Amino acid sequence: MVRTPLTPEERERGERLGRMLREARGDRSMPEVAAAAGVSAETLRKIETGRAPTPAFFTVAALAGVLGLSMDELVARCALVVA
Repeated sequence: MVRTPLTPEERERGERLGRMLREARGDRSMPEVAAAAGVSAETLRKIETGRAPTPAFFTVAALAGVLGLSMDELVARCALVVA
């Protein structure tokens, strides 16, 4: 299966998501948060750094739950800005 390349906007949205998760994680370690969410630390690292700009919904939902973020807030802050 060949994936369609991501647009610059999609990459930017993934970077915003990663920054939000990193900020919410604060001083908690990456392995601690990842384990609590049921994902690997490498997956969390890729999301936080923007190398995985389109993570699975359930991965994002699990991380948001562990970090105390609402999905509504994530969507609002990560949505594409249309001028």
